[in-house]
Amino acid sequence: MFIAKITGSLVSTQKVESMVGQKLLIVEPLRVDEQDQKSLKGTGRSFVVVDTVGAGEGEIVLCVQGSSARYTPETKSLPVDAAIIGIVDQVQVGENMLLNQSAPEPVPTRRRGGGER
Repeated sequence: MFIAKITGSLVSTQKVESMVGQKLLIVEPLRVDEQDQKSLKGTGRSFVVVDTVGAGEGEIVLCVQGSSARYTPETKSLPVDAAIIGIVDQVQVGENMLLNQSAPEPVPTRRRGGGER
């Protein structure tokens, strides 16, 4: 398995029948920055993957390759070798939180009363 960022999508109008209706995305695998282990960096490579979880552009996802890509109910009969099997909420290495998508969004505060007197 590997984590990756969705960087785009792919459309193919001519394909084998079993792939009709399958959402294809382009991902760039990520790795931990070896300098300080405080961030994720792109590897510069790209993969085409089948989306089995409804992910969207810019999201960090969990991917599988090879025969493992055909172990989900959605991909069992597809001619694929890479699939998204999850959307990543958090990545922590040691004490460093590299990604935290599950933290609630801050609610903007509104000032009451406003205006000058």
